Amino acid sequence: MDSFWITFEAVAMLLCIGLIGAWMIRRRMVEEKFFSLLSPLALEIALPALVFSNIISNFNPAVKPDWWELPLWWMFFTAIAFVLTMLCMLIAGKKLKREFGAALFYQNGIFFPLAILANIAGGSEYIVDLFFFVVFFTAFFFNTSFLFFKSGEKINWKRILHPVFIMTVAAVVIKLTGTHIYIPSFLLNSLSMIGAMTVPLLMIILGGNILVDFSRMGKLYIGEIIKFVVCKNIIFPVVMLAIIFFIRPSYNIALLLLLQSAVPPITAAPLIVERYGGERLAANQFLFGSFVFSLISIPVMLFALDYMYNL
Repeated sequence: MDSFWITFEAVAMLLCIGLIGAWMIRRRMVEEKFFSLLSPLALEIALPALVFSNIISNFNPAVKPDWWELPLWWMFFTAIAFVLTMLCMLIAGKKLKREFGAALFYQNGIFFPLAILANIAGGSEYIVDLFFFVVFFTAFFFNTSFLFFKSGEKINWKRILHPVFIMTVAAVVIKLTGTHIYIPSFLLNSLSMIGAMTVPLLMIILGGNILVDFSRMGKLYIGEIIKFVVCKNIIFPVVMLAIIFFIRPSYNIALLLLLQSAVPPITAAPLIVERYGGERLAANQFLFGSFVFSLISIPVMLFALDYMYNL
């Protein structure tokens, strides 16, 4: 039961941090626009710093020569997620199919797994694997999310050069060439400290944004929330567990595949939905419902995975 409680505590920690953001708004300690100002700090400074410092400190190409396969496993996962998304959209309400599908397809692929992996044995190794696994995710999200909506937007290839991608490639090149030994320790420690802000910042932003949206409460989509939670928190990870059972990848790969399938939607889902003219409130309710239910569903799924690999 260790894996269940470790995961439960990690998810509960994220929920508590999110509540701080909600509390800040509730007490009027900050204005609503404050969180939109924090987002670039988290996504374009803290997260790239976290990625770079972790790869430089914990990635050893000699020990892990197959690191380059991890993005291929992400492609495998994304293909399965797309099929499941298309099938699950069949049960969504007609007016919310786009919001339903976008929130299902784009998972919280970095922050939830990061918090969970940091709390389990061998966490540093798993975290480096996570960064390689999702190296293309950010560019993929920003270049494809509009396809769920009739926005007329085209793919912007410049978005591939997101700071996270750039720092990942830079760190890998530095490690492969052995030039990491010339990086001053104070610089690496500084980046590590900045990177440590990433998850708390994102969860505070999420909590604040959810409270702002719920304070403007319109229609409550209870039926759609239930269908969404069943699809995202139960069907997705159960199907992935079945696939893992038959293909039997290494435990590291299996853990990443299951986490990616079990986590809630990406925190930017409501913003993207609103940007393309969708129902932001519905997307936020999907995110909130999945977030809360994950307190139980993710620990259960990881416990099942550990049981499977310890048979």
